[in-house]
Amino acid sequence: MSVPKFAIVGAGVIGRQHGLVTSQLTDRLELVAVVDVVGERAAALAAERGGRPYTALAGALAAEQIDVVVVCTPTGLHGVVAVEALDAGKHVIIEKPAEVTVARTDEIIKARDKAGTLVTVISQHRFDPSTEKTLAAIAAGEFGRVSSGIAAIDWWRGQRYYDSGDWRGTWELDGGGALMNQGVHTVDLLVAALGRPVEVFAWTGTLAHERIEVEDVATGVVRFESGALGVLHATTSAYPGLSARLQVHGDRGSAVIDNDQLAFFHSTPVGEDIEERLMGTTQVTSGGGGDTASANPGQLSDAHRLQYLNFLDALAGNGELRVDLETNRQSIAVITGAYESARTGKPVRLA
Repeated sequence: MSVPKFAIVGAGVIGRQHGLVTSQLTDRLELVAVVDVVGERAAALAAERGGRPYTALAGALAAEQIDVVVVCTPTGLHGVVAVEALDAGKHVIIEKPAEVTVARTDEIIKARDKAGTLVTVISQHRFDPSTEKTLAAIAAGEFGRVSSGIAAIDWWRGQRYYDSGDWRGTWELDGGGALMNQGVHTVDLLVAALGRPVEVFAWTGTLAHERIEVEDVATGVVRFESGALGVLHATTSAYPGLSARLQVHGDRGSAVIDNDQLAFFHSTPVGEDIEERLMGTTQVTSGGGGDTASANPGQLSDAHRLQYLNFLDALAGNGELRVDLETNRQSIAVITGAYESARTGKPVRLA
């Protein structure tokens, strides 16, 4: 049986990362097309990773046998490309986030349901060993009642980053700033750990950059269906740039994931008594051990390849997708709800 044939749409930084993944999985897939409105960029990635270059998806679909379309355009164009691919009956992989609003994400869901094909959204940190261990402990009840969590993204992006492309820092194509563009992965992990979010309240500001429409700092609180509370902090104004960090706390255990590494982990298995501890007696830097994922900020991690493998297994009927559109929709709801709250000064209920 022949391997599925892939097309990458968008040959920028993210497209090149996906090109690397496809080159690592040549036994499971074949890259047959690279699409970019800048022909030279498409040609360069195709020459490096395989396939033929095109300047429009329609041209690639007409000329090539394509099974899967990988969407690596600016975020605000994800839906346009994904729906075009789905209307052509193709399976789709979308770089995070799925779209810039819940409504536009729902349009992709509608097109997927009509096509009857698979769609996954890149949420590679769900495949990190640190995340898997934490979520397994929560599922097994080893953290007891999970009561709170913190998603913190303390990064730096210089003005040149925002000036490097007309779409960067715009509501239309970036969909938001520190929280949407940089923070979506950590928000996704907070949702994975604490469950369905139901309400958010937030403040945002543009305090360290010029010529951008979106925020470079955001803070907020999220209430979850379980009653758990989450804290959001995202910034691209923390010079020289620190880490992305998730904290999860329950009455029988806690975990801290810092730059994909399990910096702290303590759980109490069901049936064992918990130990009384005084405030502040536990060092957060202990307990990571060998259950860490590689921390290479800005570089491609093995988790991308693992998510591709999950998608390929599901495509072959050998398992279920671990991340679908509905999964990503919850994170988008939190972020866009935070933006609405910041604009109105009121809490926002999440649908």
